[in-house]
Amino acid sequence: MKYFVYILECADKTLYVGSTNDLEKRLYAHNNLKSGAHYTKIRRPVVLKYSKKFKTYGEARKYEGELKRLSREEKLKLIKNKK
Repeated sequence: MKYFVYILECADKTLYVGSTNDLEKRLYAHNNLKSGAHYTKIRRPVVLKYSKKFKTYGEARKYEGELKRLSREEKLKLIKNKK
């Protein structure tokens, strides 16, 4: 199975970091469903700005934690350099 860590940009320009095993489904949930994260639900629409694939859930969660500890400026630099 594949796992993804991702960064979303919300309508208010804030950033959200998350992880999932189905990126398309999760992005749809963030933008359209009640099951999307509360943070993104009140800041729709959201746009996928960055994602990275992992082979294991543990690797993905570890990286997600690392990203969450980054400053906004560091996250924006990561997004910019990924393109």
